[in-house]
Amino acid sequence: MTMAIELARFTVHPGEERKLIAERPAMVAAMRDRFPACLAAFLTKEDDGGWLDVVLWRTRAEAEEAARLIDSVPECHAWFAHIADSGGLRHVEVVDSWVASDAAQH
Repeated sequence: MTMAIELARFTVHPGEERKLIAERPAMVAAMRDRFPACLAAFLTKEDDGGWLDVVLWRTRAEAEEAARLIDSVPECHAWFAHIADSGGLRHVEVVDSWVASDAAQH
């Protein structure tokens, strides 16, 4: 099986950033409960003020299935309300990887 990374660019409604971050742990937990193929999730803020959500999936097929069904998870649907504009969603195949042995500690 080949892992896949999901990349989602977006902007956040003015004044919603704190809520977006505060609600993130519950949203990710609910996503993991519904889609156990989700291996990791990283919320990043870009230099231009936009956001990039980076999610690691066990396979591309599981990532694509989750993308189709994600709005059925109430915590995810509520979290998406903070998003003002979506820059799109794409999936890329992991062709090589390396993870530091202490990466989980950071």
